[in-house]
Amino acid sequence: MEPKMRESENLLEVKNLTTRFDITDGFFKRTTERVHAVEDISFNLQYGETLSLVGESGCGKTTTGRTIMGLQEATSGEIYFDGQSVLDHSREERLSFCRAVQMIFQDPYSSLNPRMSVYDALAEPIRVHKLLNKRDIEDRIAELLEQVNLKPFFAKRFPHELSGGQRQRISIARALALNPKMIICDEAVSALDVTIKAQVINLLMDLQKNLDLSFLFISHDMAVVERISHRVAVMYLGRIVEIGPRASVFENPTHEYTKKLLSAVPVADPELRRTERNIDVDEIPSAVRSLDYSPPILTYSEVGPGHFVAHEAA
Repeated sequence: MEPKMRESENLLEVKNLTTRFDITDGFFKRTTERVHAVEDISFNLQYGETLSLVGESGCGKTTTGRTIMGLQEATSGEIYFDGQSVLDHSREERLSFCRAVQMIFQDPYSSLNPRMSVYDALAEPIRVHKLLNKRDIEDRIAELLEQVNLKPFFAKRFPHELSGGQRQRISIARALALNPKMIICDEAVSALDVTIKAQVINLLMDLQKNLDLSFLFISHDMAVVERISHRVAVMYLGRIVEIGPRASVFENPTHEYTKKLLSAVPVADPELRRTERNIDVDEIPSAVRSLDYSPPILTYSEVGPGHFVAHEAA
């Protein structure tokens, strides 16, 4: 089943986003270096679309998601959600944004309070935002469990009584509790085994179709990204080096780093496995820079419809 998306305007717009972390040293905590985690990236996410941010650990994809959510402060740039600036939110606007944008994390066990039952974990965001009364909360939790294909009796269970796949389904249900427009999935299936991973991916795609959700899908797994994405943005050292429709990026990878990522994807066909694949095993360089470091300016060329590749400006 191919993911489908309705034609529409942008739900999320990220413009020239930069997020850096100071490294301090000494008694006076003097700043000596900076981590250039995210460096001048721009992209958009349409209503009902899945855009995947892909790359190795340390490329900046998780920091991008956390900055959009407000869990990390941006150094510079602009973020717009539904036409409104995210970085200039008032308290009320921030609460509204938190209802509209939710996040699913990699480890479902760590993201669930072990002392809270499934019922309380799902009810908590509804109570915090004062959306429903007690009786309506019970009905809503039953609906949420049904949406993630779990039976009503799971509401009485605790996280340690659930499998990894069940815990991640509960995390998805909790993300749905406030009827969001967009969900940031940060390596949401990477901790699951292959069979459960496929089931959860299919669940996410069904939820997107039924609830008209937009996903910012953060992953290092190119096989998963090819299955779930409408568009793909490849990140390297905090920069987007290639972005475009899924089919275009996978069938015509142009940036050397994109080619490296795709060459590392396991191949099931024994005949193709015998083919020399020239996998580059070098580690990604450090993003730690001196205080006087000036990032290179990137320009983008269009190599296909909506498919852009970065080049260092001459």
